[in-house]
Amino acid sequence: MVYLVVCVPPNKVVNVKVMNNKKLESILEKWQNIQPLSDNDRERLSRRFTVDFNYNSNHIEGNTLTYGQTELLLLFGKVAGEADFKDYEEMMASNVGLKMMLMEATETKQPLTQNFIRTLHQTLLRNDYKVYRTLPGGVQTSYTIHAGQYKTRPNSVITRYGDRFEYASPEETPAFMSDLVDWYNQSETDGKLTPIEMAILFHYRYIRIHPFEDGNGRIARLMVNYILSRHGYPMIVVRSRLKQAYLEALHQADLIVGATPADGAHASLKQIRPFYKHMVNLITKEVENDVLFVTEKDENIWWYDGERIAFRTSTYSKILRELQIEPNATLLYLQHEVGVSRSALQKMLKTLQEKGFVQKDDKGSWRVFITPSM
Repeated sequence: MVYLVVCVPPNKVVNVKVMNNKKLESILEKWQNIQPLSDNDRERLSRRFTVDFNYNSNHIEGNTLTYGQTELLLLFGKVAGEADFKDYEEMMASNVGLKMMLMEATETKQPLTQNFIRTLHQTLLRNDYKVYRTLPGGVQTSYTIHAGQYKTRPNSVITRYGDRFEYASPEETPAFMSDLVDWYNQSETDGKLTPIEMAILFHYRYIRIHPFEDGNGRIARLMVNYILSRHGYPMIVVRSRLKQAYLEALHQADLIVGATPADGAHASLKQIRPFYKHMVNLITKEVENDVLFVTEKDENIWWYDGERIAFRTSTYSKILRELQIEPNATLLYLQHEVGVSRSALQKMLKTLQEKGFVQKDDKGSWRVFITPSM
């Protein structure tokens, strides 16, 4: 099992007075005040982040693994349920990329390089592969996705409004990526932007370049966390259930910046304010949840994919804890330990299964995917 350390190092003091956002400043102060975390809390946060980040970042791009399947794969090395083998490979590669990114972020004396970004992309995609398309009229065509290499063909996206949005051309991409990396390294040196501002602006500029044929969204979200972690901030998850709001914020920023790739690749923080506002709110919420996850000690509070679950009755918590202790628990055993009728127990178990909080495998063993607050 590989857990990722996601908290601020005890000797790292985060500057929370330059955010120009009182709520974010307040949350970061709370986060700083609970440092250093205990080994147990660091491990719990690491386990939670490992599953949450990989599941959500890949789910946004169409990976079909469930939250539970992702946890079993990444934390226990087990394959369960039906899914495309490619999705399992993609999720495992994603976790390797996450570990690689975190290790690179600790090298704070080394500048960011294009080579690191290309290597990260190589890690995520693993190998070159072909994509096949059927053109109007039934004509078959194909092209190659290159792992670790900048794109060799133009790429674009059809927005939800039906218009085509063009990214940087293959010819423009190397120069734009050089500008992006040079800008980031200089921004780190001159200190005019906060790490949060740098992370958000880097994400936007990178997406407008779209340097690779595939995997750009996953790289962008890794690079946000690279910048945050490099400067001692807790890492964050862009939740797939909020995908449309995330994409809409990018689109609203595009409307201000304009459609010219060069303008997008050199956009200012002021120009991307809809996306900046969205990401600041997201970061605020994510850090707030990290603080709650560590400090709130209530047996009826649980966490699942970044959501705080407060059960109205303690019976659900009793059932979950029994299933954690005794994965092979029978209905009769649970009735005796929890103290509810068989029909009520069956109804509660069904609810927990439908929400994805628990799962029963083919051998009758229970898996609990929701995390207790204590």
